[in-house]
Amino acid sequence: MSTAVALALEITWDPTIRGILVVLVSFLVLCGSVYVVLGTDLGARLGFLVAAGAFWGWMAIMGMAWWAYGIGLVGPGPSWMVQEVLTSPTATETSAAALPEARDLSDWRELPEGDVIRGEAQTAADEALTGEESPVARFEETGEYVTVNAFAIGGPDPDALSTRLPGPVPSQHAIIQVQEAVEVVTLNEGETCPPEATCIEFGETPPPAEALEDAPVISVIMVRDFGSERLPPAIVTLSSLVVFGIICNSLHRRDQLVARHREQTPV
Repeated sequence: MSTAVALALEITWDPTIRGILVVLVSFLVLCGSVYVVLGTDLGARLGFLVAAGAFWGWMAIMGMAWWAYGIGLVGPGPSWMVQEVLTSPTATETSAAALPEARDLSDWRELPEGDVIRGEAQTAADEALTGEESPVARFEETGEYVTVNAFAIGGPDPDALSTRLPGPVPSQHAIIQVQEAVEVVTLNEGETCPPEATCIEFGETPPPAEALEDAPVISVIMVRDFGSERLPPAIVTLSSLVVFGIICNSLHRRDQLVARHREQTPV
């Protein structure tokens, strides 16, 4: 016995495990204390049904709040998924794109600086072009290229009534076009400036990044994944309602059985 106690005292829990244990113990104490009180007044079986019905009813109400406001247990949010990276001599020559809509950019709307869609798509394009594990990486860092164009097509219309009602969301695509940047070289005393490079003296402020004139244009073609933030709370809500309905049906049938027995019992 003393050996077991000594071994138990030597166990050091990881903070993650400790947090899980705290939540689990708190849950058992809260629900267990309610069940003990109900069990002493109503009996073990009926007390369990009442406690379980209250718990799953509360889970359904909480799931509805999560579902309505997109909080709590949520799924992955919207993001841009890279479909392909196309290299072409100019920005307008995208006829070789696998996406049919991307072969002609005349119907695409240009995204200005500061646009929300452009910012999100630019982040996804940067990860694809410079990520160590990205299969389409072309550069080591974002300073090696300059964004020259950004386009988008499709997606929900914020002014349309259909965007406020349940239903399928129109697909949305974006294109971020980049070119290799002109190399900026800091010259030390006695060094000469290499060709096709911008040279500055030591301590001088670097000029704004410029695209290399003859460099090919790299087009990152992406599709909008609208995510499934409200799917987990929807599953929690519907599952809790089903369990709550089953428990309420059991309590209702028990009340009917008790009523029939009382009718058959002589006064």
